[in-house]
Amino acid sequence: MFMRMIDDIKESTGVAVRMTSLAAAIALALFVTISFLCAAAFIYVLQNDGLIAACLTGAGIFFLMALIGIVVFALRKQQARRHAAETTKSAMHTALADPMVVAAGLQVVRAIGVKKLIPLLAVGGLALGLLASRPSSHEAPAE
Repeated sequence: MFMRMIDDIKESTGVAVRMTSLAAAIALALFVTISFLCAAAFIYVLQNDGLIAACLTGAGIFFLMALIGIVVFALRKQQARRHAAETTKSAMHTALADPMVVAAGLQVVRAIGVKKLIPLLAVGGLALGLLASRPSSHEAPAE
């Protein structure tokens, strides 16, 4: 069970590193391309309409790029949150469905006894409920 979790972490880390390096290369190529396009647009507007219009055109292009970046970032962040929630649920389900965990739980019940275990489970359930109702770090208001 733990080896599977470790393998999943290794695999996801490797994928993340590869995707990050690919994204960095794409970002660099996109930056160079947009720089040349902005220079061409600046020169064209400078020759036809003047210096102020050329500067405003360049500012407008970069403003649109910033807006597109913000939208893409927000969508990716939302997608990552959704994926993290699904992964957490599936990992917990896998851990609880493991026969070794169930056998260890039965041994604990036998060793402690059912009458002593019920109050412990009640306190644990209360603590879990309190932790689940707490806002996470990304939902907490910024100070």
